[in-house]
Amino acid sequence: MNYEKKNIFEKIIKKEIKSEIVYQDKKITAFKDINPKAPIHIIIVPNKFIKNMNEITIKHSKIIFHMFYTAVKIAKMKNIDFSGYKLIINCNKDGGQIIPYLHMHLIGGIKLSNFIV
Repeated sequence: MNYEKKNIFEKIIKKEIKSEIVYQDKKITAFKDINPKAPIHIIIVPNKFIKNMNEITIKHSKIIFHMFYTAVKIAKMKNIDFSGYKLIINCNKDGGQIIPYLHMHLIGGIKLSNFIV
């Protein structure tokens, strides 16, 4: 079995684990973080496994754009597009990446000027 098949994000995408999905389409899945750091803390992942930022190539450009586009769409749905939010992508252990699967944090709902994930 491939490592990514064991990954918690893969299980959320396939709905094998219960999660509060806020958006899903053919390319990405977005769900509420189970340990939120702010009132709004959404995780956005590609449906196809990419380990981290270092694995991105030009062939991933559409999916990366779609992740950012979806983050803006969700920010508007959550009414934080004007007040402000952060998009954070951690890469590898020293960069704060805990789960080895490319993912973006959409954080908002509070003042975030000194906020770090």
